[in-house]
Amino acid sequence: MFEGEYLNGKRKKGEEYNFDGQLKFEGEYLNGKRWNGKGKEYNCNGILEFEGEYLYGEKKGKGKWKKYNFEGNLKFD
Repeated sequence: MFEGEYLNGKRKKGEEYNFDGQLKFEGEYLNGKRWNGKGKEYNCNGILEFEGEYLYGEKKGKGKWKKYNFEGNLKFD
């Protein structure tokens, strides 16, 4: 499921949820895909797991991503 902004019928910015309604990803999209820009990934319980920027669909820059443990506490950035 997705909730957010669309551009020309494709995802632009918003939140993606799993089948249980838990937040899975929030951020920016290009042509409907997680592509360029800021993003946050969540674990299966909807708790923040990663935070950083994407470039061409990949996590951008070592050391520029924050990783959180399963409880949502910052592990390293």
